[in-house]
Amino acid sequence: MGKSTDYTARQPDAHGVVHYTEEENETWSILIERQMAAIEGKACQAFMDGLQRLAFPTDRIPQLDDVSRVLRAATGWSVARVPALIPFSEFFQLLANRQFPAATFIRRRSELDYLKEPDIFHELFGHTPLLTNPHFADFTETYGRLGLAASKEERVFLARLYWFTVEFGLIDSPQGCRIYGGGILSSIGETDHALSDVPLRRPFEVMDALRTPYRIDIMQPLYYVIDSLTCLSELTRMDLMTRIRDARRLGLFDPLYPPRAATA
Repeated sequence: MGKSTDYTARQPDAHGVVHYTEEENETWSILIERQMAAIEGKACQAFMDGLQRLAFPTDRIPQLDDVSRVLRAATGWSVARVPALIPFSEFFQLLANRQFPAATFIRRRSELDYLKEPDIFHELFGHTPLLTNPHFADFTETYGRLGLAASKEERVFLARLYWFTVEFGLIDSPQGCRIYGGGILSSIGETDHALSDVPLRRPFEVMDALRTPYRIDIMQPLYYVIDSLTCLSELTRMDLMTRIRDARRLGLFDPLYPPRAATA
């Protein structure tokens, strides 16, 4: 959002169907089959339930309309076809209207393990399964409405909340710590890293999340852990904008990662 990209979203035909190439469908197949194996015993149960409900094909990229039909029946959400990158205002507007944005391109084979912009695998596999869960669905809608009303400066703090929940959140469970963040669940490297002994894991506190710096181009040094998905519903009832103003006044914590290397 707001940055350049080397990818272009694929356009549908007159019937709303996107015709992907054989290579693109094979890329989806590679990604989903290896990621299904990677998240076994690591993804939270609500995510696995959503995956079962969506029943993604493994031999081809799903059509957005097919995904939307399942989401509408579950929580009233749908998937909106968008260009590769969209403005923040459009992103928030879509979420506020219970539409999750997805660009209809898939990463190249040379970028299987990491892609800086969200492709259709990240958006569909990483995020839509939990949009079948009412707590997650309501929180994501509320986030969109907050973003629409926020100033440019406030949106920076909102982005941290999204990062440490929707993208890189962990959840406690009777079986131990599990993953619910789509940025983790769509990344084979981050899935392994998040539950390893390397990163820090701390109980989720909204003020801490708002004040924690992050980088998008490294494995995360810190994850916040919620007790259950009902915690996300509790966030929708908080005065989050007041907490953002408090976080701006208090300032950010020291980063837990080294500075980026200087470029020539």
